[in-house]
Amino acid sequence: MPHYIFTGSNSTKNKPSAGARQGDKRIAARPQCLKLGIDVHWTQYTVVAQADGASPRPARRFTPAGFLAWVVAQRAEAREVHSCYEAGAFGYVLHRKLVALGIKNVVVRPRDWDEYHKKVKTDRRDALALCGMLERHLAGNTEALCVIRVPSEAEEQSRGQTRQRDSLVKDRGRIGNRGLGTARYYGFDLPARWWRPRAFVRLAGELPAHLYETLARWQALLLEMDRQIAALTALIEAAASAGERPAGVGALTAGTLDREAGEWRRFQNRREVASYTGLIPGEHSSGASHRQGAITKHGNRRMRTAAIETAWRLLRFQPGYHAVKRLGPALQQARLRGQSARRRKLLVALARQFVVDWWRLRTGRASPAQLGLRLAHPPPVPVASP
Repeated sequence: MPHYIFTGSNSTKNKPSAGARQGDKRIAARPQCLKLGIDVHWTQYTVVAQADGASPRPARRFTPAGFLAWVVAQRAEAREVHSCYEAGAFGYVLHRKLVALGIKNVVVRPRDWDEYHKKVKTDRRDALALCGMLERHLAGNTEALCVIRVPSEAEEQSRGQTRQRDSLVKDRGRIGNRGLGTARYYGFDLPARWWRPRAFVRLAGELPAHLYETLARWQALLLEMDRQIAALTALIEAAASAGERPAGVGALTAGTLDREAGEWRRFQNRREVASYTGLIPGEHSSGASHRQGAITKHGNRRMRTAAIETAWRLLRFQPGYHAVKRLGPALQQARLRGQSARRRKLLVALARQFVVDWWRLRTGRASPAQLGLRLAHPPPVPVASP
C-alpha cells in the first residue's frame, strides 16, 4: 500500500535554502543578450554595456588586459555577448581575441557620432552611440552599422605588401620633392629622379659643395627606397604572374586588385563590386527630383586607383574589349572637343566596367574571349601530329 507524505506550510523539509534561492535569482537575472559598445585606444578601452532591452549601463574604462578578463566573466554570465568597435589604426587584433573568447564581434566603419553637431566628443559618448547602434543592428536594421569584412591573417599580410609598396613610393616622392625644393631655394633646378646615380654624378660639377652635400644625404635614403620598392614589386609580380592576364593589365596591377579584394567570391553581384571601389555616382533625389553627381569615393582607394590606371591602358591595348567599343568613340570625341569633364566621366565608367569584368574573370563567370579581351601571353596553339 503506497504511503503519502503531506507537509504543511510551516514544514522546512522541502523549502529551498537561502543559497538556492539566490542561485535561482541569478539564473533568472541572467541576460539573454549582452551588447558592448567599445571605444578603442592603445592603452584604454571605454565600454558601454546593455543587457537585453534595459537601459545602457554607465561607461567603464579598462586596460586592454583588464577588458579581456572582464569579457570572460561577462561571457559566463550572459547567454550571448555581442560587441562592436570602429576600424582604425589598431587593426583586427582585438576582433580575433574576442572571437576566440566566444564573443560575437563586428568591426564597423568609423563615423562621426555627433549627428546634431553639438561639438562635444568624448570616448563615453562614442561607446554609448556604438552600443545603441549595435542594438538596432541586432534588431534587424541593416543601415544602423556599416560592418566591415575582417580579412584573414594571410590576406592581411599579403595586402600589407602592396600597401607598404605604395607608402614607400609616396615617401620617395616627398623626399625627392624636398631635395628639389632645397635646390630651387638656392637658385638651382634638378632633373627628374635626380637621385639616380648617373644624374647625381652630373650634378657634382653644377651645384655648390654645400648643396651637393645636403642632397647626398637624401640621395642615400632615396636609393635605399628604390631598392626596397623594386624588391616588393618583384615579389608582388612573381605571385601574380601565374595565370593568363589580358594585355594592358600588368602583374603588379593584377596583384594589387586581387590582394585588395581578398576573396572575389564574397561579392554576390556586380553592384557590390562597383560599390566596393567607390566608382559609383553619388545621388541626391527627393520627390520628383533625381540627380546624380560625382563618384562617391566610398570604397577601396587603392583598388580605385589601379582601375583608373588600367582604364587608360585598355584604350591602347584592348580595342576589341566590349567596354572600349562602347565608350571609346565617345572618349575620342570628348578629347577632340576638349571636353575634359566628360572625358573623365567616361573613363570612370570604363574603369568601373573593368573591375566588374575582372571579378567575372576571377570567379569564372566569364572568359577573356567572351569579354573581347586579348591575352598578353596567349597559350600556345597545339600543333596537330602528322
